Amino acid sequence: MRIEKVAILNEVVERIKDSDYCFILNYGGASVAKMAKLRVDLRKLDSRLLVVKNTYLAKVAKEKGWSDEVNAMLSGPTAVVTGKGEPTAVAKAVMDFVNDKDLAGKASVKGADYDNKIVDAAMVEALSKVPGKDQLRATLLMLLKEPATRLARVLSEKAKKEGGEAA
Repeated sequence: MRIEKVAILNEVVERIKDSDYCFILNYGGASVAKMAKLRVDLRKLDSRLLVVKNTYLAKVAKEKGWSDEVNAMLSGPTAVVTGKGEPTAVAKAVMDFVNDKDLAGKASVKGADYDNKIVDAAMVEALSKVPGKDQLRATLLMLLKEPATRLARVLSEKAKKEGGEAA
């Protein structure tokens, strides 16, 4: 391998190894503008899109110990989305990209490495529909707050009634 190719391969390997998740997608039919928009959306989520050669990704898969399922994903134009942190918003951005009306039937999710498991496109779509941690925390907080609020209302109504009878 030429020095340039080794450097590119090493960058791909390091980026995927340092990531909490890796979404693998087919970007076929996407214009430069669509890809640029996806990159901007992903940058806001501390993620990056990298177009990779399938042979490079096969070497990464072997090095990471991914199962043979990944080899079936390595055909056609391939890109990976890597990053750290919460993957649900990233999965949503990826699904929005592949479901764009201009890319219908062209771009698709091939799979992902999520939580050290290889998952299929259906699992990525399901992940994109799960609320993020912040939204789940807000919902839990509201659920925990509701009984206390109700108790306070009941006690204040009772105090008003008893205060009204004394007068």
